[in-house]
Amino acid sequence: MNETNVPSGRNGTKRGLRNIGIFAHVDAGKTTTTEQILYRSGKIRTPGSVDDGTAQTDWLDVERERGISVRAAVTRFEWRGVGVNLVDTPGHVDFLSEVERSLRVMDGAVLIVSAAEGVQAQTEVVWHALREMGIPALIYVNKMDRIGADAMGTLGQIRKVLSPAAVPIQAPIGAEAEFAGAADLLPAFPVLSAAPHAEPYLRLLQEAVAERDEKLLEKYLEEGGLGAEEVDASVRAGAARSELFPVLFGASGKGLGVERLMDAMVELLPAPAGDPDAPVSGVVFKLERDPAMGRIAYVRLYDGTIRNRDSVRNDSRDLVDKVTQIRKVEGRKSEDVGVLEAGDIAAVYGLSRARIGDILGSPDGVPGERRLAVPLLTVQVHWGSEAEYPAVVAAFQELADEDPLLDLQWLQDERELHLKVMGPIQMEVLTHVLRSRFGLAVTFGAPSVIYKETLAGSGEGYIAYTMPKPCWAILRFRMEPGERGSGLRYSSVVRPENLLESYQNEVARRVPEALQQGLRGWEVTDLKVTLVEGEHHVWHTHPLDFVVATPMGIMNGLDRIGTKLLEPILRFKLSVPEEFGGKLMNELIAMRGEFDSPVPANGRMEIEGTLPVATSLDFPSRLGSMTKGRGILATFFEGYRECPPDVDAQRPRRGVNPLDQAKYILATRNALSAG
Repeated sequence: MNETNVPSGRNGTKRGLRNIGIFAHVDAGKTTTTEQILYRSGKIRTPGSVDDGTAQTDWLDVERERGISVRAAVTRFEWRGVGVNLVDTPGHVDFLSEVERSLRVMDGAVLIVSAAEGVQAQTEVVWHALREMGIPALIYVNKMDRIGADAMGTLGQIRKVLSPAAVPIQAPIGAEAEFAGAADLLPAFPVLSAAPHAEPYLRLLQEAVAERDEKLLEKYLEEGGLGAEEVDASVRAGAARSELFPVLFGASGKGLGVERLMDAMVELLPAPAGDPDAPVSGVVFKLERDPAMGRIAYVRLYDGTIRNRDSVRNDSRDLVDKVTQIRKVEGRKSEDVGVLEAGDIAAVYGLSRARIGDILGSPDGVPGERRLAVPLLTVQVHWGSEAEYPAVVAAFQELADEDPLLDLQWLQDERELHLKVMGPIQMEVLTHVLRSRFGLAVTFGAPSVIYKETLAGSGEGYIAYTMPKPCWAILRFRMEPGERGSGLRYSSVVRPENLLESYQNEVARRVPEALQQGLRGWEVTDLKVTLVEGEHHVWHTHPLDFVVATPMGIMNGLDRIGTKLLEPILRFKLSVPEEFGGKLMNELIAMRGEFDSPVPANGRMEIEGTLPVATSLDFPSRLGSMTKGRGILATFFEGYRECPPDVDAQRPRRGVNPLDQAKYILATRNALSAG
């Protein structure tokens, strides 16, 4: 049942359009699959190669040289009368922020799993995010032609680790060198005498469908099977509602199974909703820079229509920019289309002040974010000569606009530059980008772990900022510990007659800023702050007084109560040959690891547990030599927990400490008057 291209209308659905993201662990064949899709749709003449550096979606120099995707790439193709915006996302954990931003704008997903390696770390992370966001997904088991490919074993792992609602809609024909494609189980069942290999897959499919519907289950138990039409209808409805996840098989390197995957993408994944006549509502999910045209903002529009020369309000920054061009960009090619309608994605030029995550127009129609990427390391940037300093700062500020998680910290007085990173591969890529794009040679210092602080108990913070005149701001905060992972919860119980609403709003804005640096210099988190007393003066108070007073009141509270140090923790899965098990467990204990009893499996030991980031920075590289290259490690960010008493980590404070009130008041008032 193929859809034809139906224009969007007031019914709120663009039936001839799909927005689909392709996700996978690194090396599962994601970019190769994308190249085959573009080739078979007629978009490109020959499929590019990751190894040769000719992939259409890997067009950055660093991607071509390293053979990995580091940026999400948006491309478009037509298949069976349906236009598909396809986003090829990076598979390496260091670039998880690109995956995170892409998830927000997708209506459907294809998750690629290698038939040889099975479900890997990044696969699980992305899958959990897809499920939390309720995004319909197909699962494509790739590399069926590889040595060690095990279709039924991989399917079993998918159903166990990802979801029991993963159902095969194909049965693979052969495996490894004998792989010859897959037999479709939908819409008509294969004749099992002609395809006996399909029987276990067909049984799995029918059982999964029957379990979702009491009438179908009754029929299945009575008759021992279901009709093809019943199964077909149930799979389509379940896939669209994100209740069933169709599984397909292929070998993208040989082009086997790719066209059937494309059929499933347009038949089983939903069309975007959105009304082109409604007020504009969209989000900027990706930024690039064009040497001639300036900043390019990739926009997913949920409602409304944007045209060339329209003025568009940026709700996040409370400003208006004028659109100069709207283009469909594919790799290094682009075409001016002049209009962007609800449900679609395009590159919008002219939004020179936009940042990643900015909402255009009304925020009502824009879905929330799902945080996946948590940078756990901080590094200092070093450059060759003093003359390069301004250019390096400007270059990193531009890169931080394109990836806000870099969280650039520019210490002007110390002439230092610090940023947050996910891992060593990201640092390598940043070095390359600085050289190729900006002509700058930089190096990074040794990465250090990002700790956090939390309250050691409950108490109050107080400030009476009444000197030097004219000024008047009195604040009292109640500060209490929160549950681990709860972040900051702020509220006020002060009446507007005691402290005007506008002044209270200023305090609410400044509390999170004041908690960015605690007693040890780290962000303070997992606490509840309540403004319990506030006072202004009819003549002497200026709104900026609360900009000065709030950090002093908060730091006064931290100083009275004290803080505890928190460290980032990884959850790990480790698989090693049995002969190395004892040595590895001793190593885990030395790193302050905690783990369950090892599980023996086929001559190997499977160990799961938690590890502090600080003690395990070099563990992945050491694991190879400790196990002669036969150890497999997967890690996920678990969260922050309290450090042991013997661990202490101080971070140099940026700027003047609000505890030194006289010096802080002088510095802040000077900065505010200069600003």
